[in-house]
Amino acid sequence: MTLAAAGTSTGQDTQRWAYPLLLVLSGVALGVSGLPAPLYGIYERTWHLTPLSTTIVFAVYAVAALAAVLVSGRVSDVVGRKPVLIGALIALLVGLGVFLLADNMAMLLVARTIHGAAVGSIVVASAAALLDLRPLHGTRSGQHSGIAFNIGMTVAIVGSALLAQYAPHPLRTPYAVVAVVCVVVGVAVLALREPHTARSAGPIRISKPAVPAEIRSEFWFAALGAMASWSVLGVLLSLYPSLAAHETHIDNLVFAGGVVGVTAFAAAMAQLAATRVPARTAAIVGDIGMAIALAVTVPFLMTHSWPLVFVAAALLGATFGLGFGGSLRHLSTIVPAGRRGETMSAFYLLAYTAMAVPTIAAGWAATRWPLDVVFPWFAASVALACLTAAAVGLITTRRRVHRVH
Repeated sequence: MTLAAAGTSTGQDTQRWAYPLLLVLSGVALGVSGLPAPLYGIYERTWHLTPLSTTIVFAVYAVAALAAVLVSGRVSDVVGRKPVLIGALIALLVGLGVFLLADNMAMLLVARTIHGAAVGSIVVASAAALLDLRPLHGTRSGQHSGIAFNIGMTVAIVGSALLAQYAPHPLRTPYAVVAVVCVVVGVAVLALREPHTARSAGPIRISKPAVPAEIRSEFWFAALGAMASWSVLGVLLSLYPSLAAHETHIDNLVFAGGVVGVTAFAAAMAQLAATRVPARTAAIVGDIGMAIALAVTVPFLMTHSWPLVFVAAALLGATFGLGFGGSLRHLSTIVPAGRRGETMSAFYLLAYTAMAVPTIAAGWAATRWPLDVVFPWFAASVALACLTAAAVGLITTRRRVHRVH
């Protein structure tokens, strides 16, 4: 069977810039998802929001992304990747427009819902499109996606914090700047030739969270690693910046944004450094490392030392990069060509669930107890999830070795 018959395009019949464009698009999408993170403190003070309100706004994004990943993979298999990506980019711009006009929590919820659906669709469709373009380089595509995610989030969060702290209209300027970036990327996507040359038959429907039977055990290994990683991501984006600012007594948006930025950048660098590390090994090491990093984060915060806060952030980021990057690379090598969209939907469905559920629980807990009391319990729970993912990885690795011999 030829690659074209499998529903893919080769580098010879597609624009050379298509692959890097999809990576840039993925980075921009994840950047949009993290863009409001440094601004939540301003919203809380200006509109007198509770920690639960803030985490609900954060979690609404994840819930909308869940809905999107359930259907966007199948839609992209049937109608193509490009229509899904264009529609999602339009939704990103609409959501940014709502943020620009927002003057109450209801509008924040609307904006985050739109962005959740848009980013979820882009993540799934672009992941499938990257595999369409380079079907023989699944591991590398998974690694490149993870790096793009983290670099996009680094640039967006640090940029948002800088603009909010020093530019006029802190709750408007960051969204306006990113809207311009989205328009530029959107023009390039319009010129993109469809990478998915063969359509899947059948109606468009909500995908069930299922994967091909022949890769099910390997899928669960990758998915559990992603779930543990994205639970850590929920910690980083919802609780850690505010708690770090409170414990170090530094009331500056650039500091809070820098904490998340250092984390995301460390994740990107760890994924880049692990290029030659087997995906399975990187995932297991990352899962164990995240548990250790979470354990040391609590005493580091108690020192009230800002350098140690950044050290903890870098450790969390590096281990997150190994855990998530390794899981995504591993999955990218085993997904059958005709099931890429639906399989990626199932993968990100579990990841977004793992991010949303603990975040909402932590937000509720923060309304009953101080944040510095909630965080250690939250960190311990997520660390346990990371160790569970590592244990599953070690068990499946041992079974795989026994089958080979």
